[in-house]
Amino acid sequence: MKPIPQAPYRVAADIGGTFTDVAVFDASRSQLILGKTLTTPKRLVDGILTGLAKTQIKLNNAHLFLHGSTVAINTMLERSGAKTALLTTQGFRDIYEIGRINRPDSFNLRHQKHEPLVARNLRFEVGERLLATGEVLKALKLSELDAVIQALKAQKIESLAILFLHAYRNPSHERQARDYIQKKLPALFISISSDISKEYREFERTSTVAANAYIGPRVNKYLGEIESELKEVSFKGKFLVVQSTGGLYSLAEARADCVRMMESGPAAGVIGTEALCKSLGIDNAIAFDMGGTTAKAGVIRNQEALVANSVIIGGYLRGLPLLTPTIDIHEVGTGGGSIAHLSASGALRVGPQSAGATPGPVCYGLGGSEPTVTDANLILGRLDPDHFLGGEMVLDKQAAIQAMKLKIADPLGLTVPQAALGILRIAAASMSHAVKGVTTDRGLDPGAFPNLFAYGGAGPLHAVMVARELSLPKVIIPRAPGHFSAFGMLLADFRKDVVLSKFTSLSSTSMDTLNAWFKEIEALSTQSLNSVELSTRKIHYKRFLDMRYLGQEHAVTVEIPAKVFKDRSLSALKAVFDAVHLERYGRGSPHEPCEIVSLRSALLGELKKPALESIPVGTKTPPKTASLGVRRVMFEGSKAHTTPIYKREALKANNTIKGPALIIEHASTTVVYPGDTLKVDTQGNLHIQISL
Repeated sequence: MKPIPQAPYRVAADIGGTFTDVAVFDASRSQLILGKTLTTPKRLVDGILTGLAKTQIKLNNAHLFLHGSTVAINTMLERSGAKTALLTTQGFRDIYEIGRINRPDSFNLRHQKHEPLVARNLRFEVGERLLATGEVLKALKLSELDAVIQALKAQKIESLAILFLHAYRNPSHERQARDYIQKKLPALFISISSDISKEYREFERTSTVAANAYIGPRVNKYLGEIESELKEVSFKGKFLVVQSTGGLYSLAEARADCVRMMESGPAAGVIGTEALCKSLGIDNAIAFDMGGTTAKAGVIRNQEALVANSVIIGGYLRGLPLLTPTIDIHEVGTGGGSIAHLSASGALRVGPQSAGATPGPVCYGLGGSEPTVTDANLILGRLDPDHFLGGEMVLDKQAAIQAMKLKIADPLGLTVPQAALGILRIAAASMSHAVKGVTTDRGLDPGAFPNLFAYGGAGPLHAVMVARELSLPKVIIPRAPGHFSAFGMLLADFRKDVVLSKFTSLSSTSMDTLNAWFKEIEALSTQSLNSVELSTRKIHYKRFLDMRYLGQEHAVTVEIPAKVFKDRSLSALKAVFDAVHLERYGRGSPHEPCEIVSLRSALLGELKKPALESIPVGTKTPPKTASLGVRRVMFEGSKAHTTPIYKREALKANNTIKGPALIIEHASTTVVYPGDTLKVDTQGNLHIQISL
């Protein structure tokens, strides 16, 4: 008898602040199988295993395991990382604290600068020096490191960041120091700047390598736990991690270059939105993700997710910069678990504190005592207490009402429903800032992005409120929105980004020289892909240049079309830069000379994408089997509406529903406001036309 071949399963796991989502694609049946469970902070892999158990799929039957999480970003924001030290060039230990001279809050006399992840007494100096060209001015004496090693032992340091001046030009000193210290302190996690970024700007490089060292031990620990479990079950496939770009990279790279997975979970959702835009023929859209802890927004423009080459974690006012490619995502501290509270002045506030997975909202019955956004939705009738997570969790509505009355309604002189509605209005206003952060704040017109794709467990609950806040005419809810980031991982490709700072005026270079430089850094990308031994359908490169006019300090990143290199045209390259500068700043200077600052290359190794089956076509009227009766639901004002409830999996293509309505599925509920119209497409997406 011939052995039965293993099912071609592709597994993705997304660890969020409140829930862990698992999505399994069965290629043999074009079927998506989903699992969801509370995140297990003490041992994160347990949440993945529990979620996977709900799918009834075994890991050793999978050929690909993809993973992303919010662990890295949460570690930075919560300041819960390792005890970290910094080793740098003599005279430069304060560069991390001094930062830039810009004053982001100009008129605030009490403005405070960023707070470094490494205290000043844990920043050590060594007498070495490189010139800006990479030439050695003063050689590194390894014997000087012995005193540093003793100090690291005495302070019980868990992780070390090494940043030497101009190491992006010549990494030899950093590598020598790392190897010497690692031999003496083998348990120490060490990160060197030249491995993380070969880009100039010393403050940003210092901040990036310090962040990598700070989150490294925690990220390494939980990735190691996952790797051990995979070995335990004899997993023979590929284990890849999602980067902040939405691309995949190897486990080995993820454990060394942890900072690249800072936004890995949210980025996967944007990649899923990008795929849907291509499928639906939509050019421009907003990706809106609301989970239990935060709400995030990204932009799809011309059917591609916008990527930024540097980000500021913690916000522009007091955040820390990272020189790492990231899908342009703006985040606010508003999620389903965000706690509603009264400020010292008696004003109602929502977040950024979150009840998280433990103890969670009051209605979870796990010990939470502070009312949250989820409690407000339950009180208003928008959540079914008996069918949350498909009935796996029964919500305690009475406990939510009591907490809301005691903590919010009575102190403000409001009824409980009024207090709950107030919480949702404040949450919607806060979440609209996430959308503005990736449109208006970037110089983009929100009106050019009329489609709001909403996902995450809480996204469909609040999407219509957010769309109204921003006057957006349409909301689209994808299939399985509560698992959409995990689903987006199934659509991701391998990606390797490499940057190399090269300062040269455009007039003094040639297309041959530029091509040679690009081939040099693209060889590094190819090595990375080859090391994974991944079967890809197609490999291609995207080429970018950071360019500026002579006399400018900051550069803009310009994607260079392949035709420019094919035509070997410097004038065409200059024209592309002028056009991008005009769009970004409202002016271009075609007659002004410009210079190149850095080269960037992104290798994309395309994987075969899972294709889901279309849903059956029906009439305009939903089938009777989709109806779950009616419920009284509060929307605006003091009047409750009798609201029809539908089971999403029973809806068919072409079904049209006039609001108010609730569409219930396993991990999410879609709220359709009175006056709005919902229509189901052939792929099972819900299109809601907003009556503005």
